[in-house]
Amino acid sequence: MATQRYQPAALPINVPSKAPAPASLYPVSRVAGSPPELSDTSTTAGSRTSGLSYTSGSLSGDYESSSASYSGVDVVEVLSDRMQNAFDPTPLDKGLAMQAQASGQLNAKQRELLELQALAQRRLKGARANFSEGIKVARETKRDLEWTQKRVTALKSKAENAHPEEYRRASNKYTYDDEY
Repeated sequence: MATQRYQPAALPINVPSKAPAPASLYPVSRVAGSPPELSDTSTTAGSRTSGLSYTSGSLSGDYESSSASYSGVDVVEVLSDRMQNAFDPTPLDKGLAMQAQASGQLNAKQRELLELQALAQRRLKGARANFSEGIKVARETKRDLEWTQKRVTALKSKAENAHPEEYRRASNKYTYDDEY
């Protein structure tokens, strides 16, 4: 028995353009019939048979015989009903809930980061003020020490010039290093 390969005849198909168009350009059509339902026996055998056969471009089989009983069926409604029965929105709802939760947590962390950043800026401003005050005090202290050192040096030379003998004895008795 030879294997016969067949090619279905090419049928013209209207394809909508990809450019957006008003909804009125795509009318809801009604067809004379809907495809036949698959029976349980056809899917349990391991192969899927639909009862349709193509011969030289015309349809024959179950589809033609059942077309009279399905006149006036809304294709969109039938597909919508089948999609409602086939599609389980629970995982999508769970995913949306998890996304909303993550978004809320992210927003809370963002607000917390902004608050911490404001706190750090306030602390930095305080530290800069303390540092500048410390620098100011250090400069004043340095000026005071320099003035005191000049005053002590002047008093020392004055005492040495006024009382050289007493100054020499006191220097020998109380020796100290001048280098600090």
